Amino acid sequence: AWGAYPHNADHWPLYGRSTYNKHADGSGISLSSRRRPILTMRPGYLTFHDPMGSGLRHYPADTHLLGWLSAKGLDFDVVTDEDLDDEGLDLIAPYKTVLTGSHPEYHTPGTLDALAAYTNSGGKLTYLGGNGFYWRIARDPARPHMIEIRRAEGGIRAWAAESGEYYHAIDGQMGGLWRRNRRPPQQLAGVGFSGQGKFEGTHYRRLPASYDGELAWVFAGINEEIVGDYGLSGGGAAGFELDRADPTLGTPENAVILARSEDPPKSFVTVHEELLGGSTTISGEDSDELMRGEIVYFDTPSGGAVFAVGSITFCGSLWRDGRFDGPVSRLLENVVRRFTGQ
Repeated sequence: AWGAYPHNADHWPLYGRSTYNKHADGSGISLSSRRRPILTMRPGYLTFHDPMGSGLRHYPADTHLLGWLSAKGLDFDVVTDEDLDDEGLDLIAPYKTVLTGSHPEYHTPGTLDALAAYTNSGGKLTYLGGNGFYWRIARDPARPHMIEIRRAEGGIRAWAAESGEYYHAIDGQMGGLWRRNRRPPQQLAGVGFSGQGKFEGTHYRRLPASYDGELAWVFAGINEEIVGDYGLSGGGAAGFELDRADPTLGTPENAVILARSEDPPKSFVTVHEELLGGSTTISGEDSDELMRGEIVYFDTPSGGAVFAVGSITFCGSLWRDGRFDGPVSRLLENVVRRFTGQ
């Protein structure tokens, strides 16, 4: 109805395959390039049939955020993962805050180092997605358009790496989850991947810390206890892929959980790396309880800060009733204006 062009999965082989596809023998494709035509990088691409929202994912879903920034009169520059890996901290150091898109999943050591150095030197990171900082990838300086991934050992994945193929050919380093490479997402962002389902979402319920104390400013002007029970992405702000805090994986001691998702749809499951067998989990919590997203805030010793929303579908809820308005919009505006001093 709004002019999106259709999902064209049947034609993907014509444009080259991605690291989510397989070779003819069933083995996973570990190398791909941005030089191939990538339909999901086009703003009008309809990724999902989504009766509860827009059906946008990947870059098209990030246009929810870009539209919100423009509507609020917030000036911004766009930095790609490739830019960050090439130039490191120097590229982002001048900015008062750095906002991620909805799904910053794949990272090199260089991109993680740059973001960690940014928050450790006084920068303020706003992580606006879910399932972020998850897989380790490699890049070849001589062929910067190419990436390599080895889906080793565990994780929610499109294919499993074969025995003996856990190491990157490009840099010789162990591939797989950053969690298994001693850099869980919680160390950087306070939250990490915990639950996943179909492209649908629910809401957050505010916790006591969101009403009183030093962080009440985050929810200033928001009277509702339930936040984000609407949205262009799956119908709710907490959905599709969810991240939670976990001190054993690196969430800082001073991190505060301000809100938590609840009532995950029936399609949701707990991520594999949290399960030991059956319903037994590493954390000891009930496996169903791990299917949650959490809004987290913490300061760094250098005067930096991290604000994380723990959900891929969060930015879809910046829009409500025909405009960028509502509790989710107000929440993010409170954070961005505080971080930028506006």
